Amino acid sequence: MAIDTLAPTSTSPAVAAAPRFSRRDRLVLFVLCAAQFMVALDFSVLNVALPVLGPDLGMSQSALQWAVTAFALPSGGFLLLFGRVGDLFGRRRMFLGGLGLFAAASVLATFAWDPASFLAGRALQGIGAAAVVPTGMSLLTTTFAEGPRRDRALAVFGTLLSLGFTVGMVLGGVLTEAFGWRSTMGLLTLFALIVLPLAPGLLPESRTPRRPRLDVPGAVTVTGGLLALIYALSTAAERGFGGTDVVVTLVAGLGLLTAFVAVESRTAQPLISLAMLRRQTVAWGNLGGLVTFSMMTTVVFVLTLYLQETLHLSALATGLSFGLQGAVAAVTGTLVPKVIARIGAHRTLVVSLLWQGVVTATLVLLGTGGAWVWLAVPANAVIVVGHMGAIIAYGATATAGVTDAEQGLATGLVTSSQQLGITLGIPLLGVLATTSADLVTGVRTVIAVDAALVLAAALMIGAGLRTRKARAGRA
Repeated sequence: MAIDTLAPTSTSPAVAAAPRFSRRDRLVLFVLCAAQFMVALDFSVLNVALPVLGPDLGMSQSALQWAVTAFALPSGGFLLLFGRVGDLFGRRRMFLGGLGLFAAASVLATFAWDPASFLAGRALQGIGAAAVVPTGMSLLTTTFAEGPRRDRALAVFGTLLSLGFTVGMVLGGVLTEAFGWRSTMGLLTLFALIVLPLAPGLLPESRTPRRPRLDVPGAVTVTGGLLALIYALSTAAERGFGGTDVVVTLVAGLGLLTAFVAVESRTAQPLISLAMLRRQTVAWGNLGGLVTFSMMTTVVFVLTLYLQETLHLSALATGLSFGLQGAVAAVTGTLVPKVIARIGAHRTLVVSLLWQGVVTATLVLLGTGGAWVWLAVPANAVIVVGHMGAIIAYGATATAGVTDAEQGLATGLVTSSQQLGITLGIPLLGVLATTSADLVTGVRTVIAVDAALVLAAALMIGAGLRTRKARAGRA
């Protein structure tokens, strides 16, 4: 693809004029974004309810991590497989099937009578989410053509994704305080039942023009590898990396993912096109997505611990403190497409990551006194300006110049970066907070590592895409 697709385009009449959506476009966008919002909500709405949920269902403190992990394992592990199945047999069909499963699983989780029934509901929610997320993104990028319309659609999509995670924190505290933990799962049921009747009549069917064979060896190795890796990191966040099960599954996960790369390099019809990953816009764009999601969810996680355990805020007050972040995200989401139109998606991605990294670094100053809430809460809100810019810009960067026939492959990578970032960030760095001598030291350590990784990624992406532009200019 030509690098021109990522260059500033403010002089183009097509960009200068605000893209207009028809009534049907708005309804399609509503359905796709509401489903994405619902899944993002599921990642966070239960967090502040866990201390109440455990005694009610008879779950021990050490077992509570599975309330989150039971959802995260299948939602991250099956993403690529279900995205590809949607490409082959119909993205709309897969989207509706996942949405129906998510609704039924949410009912089961709402009325769970013991730990086994609750965890089964959470796992089935994760499987449904793994079908909804990649097919929903593919339906969006095939419905809205590349350019201002897609940028605006991605802006709405990304804003609601960020809001879903943030609003989940707020609603989790409010609902648990007012109605108990079951109301958090009931809210997800309500969302699914609103979207499900609207989707069949609005969403067009979409699949690849020709139907290649499903890459079964690739599907088995990547799904098994991701499941093992997510299990290992999630368990390590609770018990450390010394356990035999953690070491075995970590080695198995890395081995399976290595085997997956080998399989994909040899198969004629791969689950992930390594040739597509060699496109620098795709590779660097997805790295930006993986970093912004993983590092921002980690910040939210450690700040939640810090506010409750160190500053002694209640679950309700902690949840409400994230409301400012949600408001900033909503405003930022409306402005980012204009920035992309002026300076290009790749530059917006780099600047946004730099912003996220620099503001995150200020949180290393946090101390034990109550006055530190005046740094923690505003900084958390300001970080989201960069985070929102990166969310929208990485999707635009990683799908630019990709044909409709390849959108399933490209958006499968985009959604995998998103979901894996959300899933892996907390286990990867959260263990530094939970295993430190004291919580404040652990939080500072996590924040320092988090900020360094974001800034390093920004510099690498900026250098990588500049190199590509220079090569294109010499061609």
